[in-house]
Amino acid sequence: MSSSSPYYLKGSPLNVRFNSVIGWLARRGLSIAGTAEMSVRGRKSGRMQRIPVNPHTYEGAQYLVSARGHSQWVRNMRVAGGGELRAGRKVRTFSAVELPDAEKLPILRTYLEKWGWEVNQYFNGVTARSTDEEIAAAAQDHPVFRITVDG
Repeated sequence: MSSSSPYYLKGSPLNVRFNSVIGWLARRGLSIAGTAEMSVRGRKSGRMQRIPVNPHTYEGAQYLVSARGHSQWVRNMRVAGGGELRAGRKVRTFSAVELPDAEKLPILRTYLEKWGWEVNQYFNGVTARSTDEEIAAAAQDHPVFRITVDG
């Protein structure tokens, strides 16, 4: 990856397998610490793409954070503007708005407080205990979407 390319950390084969198991469990209503399976329409294929996510609530609003960076689901979400979250039989349709970097600090900090045990490895040394400046510097590498459940 060149320095001009957006940050993205591809999952190892073990990460990919683990994610497929987490998504399978979420589809069956077995959420681990609040995980859900997200579906978002592919920007090229037009087919719904599924991935497990960690919906995060901050000050009453819900967010999706891309720990791995500018991934395919992020690129698809930018085009689709929303998707579906599933936990068992409960399916929630949502719309999504990407936050500018300047608004991400409190969301990223509280996300790392809750999910750091799972995602710290993707934040290049930044953790919930990092300074505001360190988290703000990492913000450009981790897209954040505010989601609003329809209905």
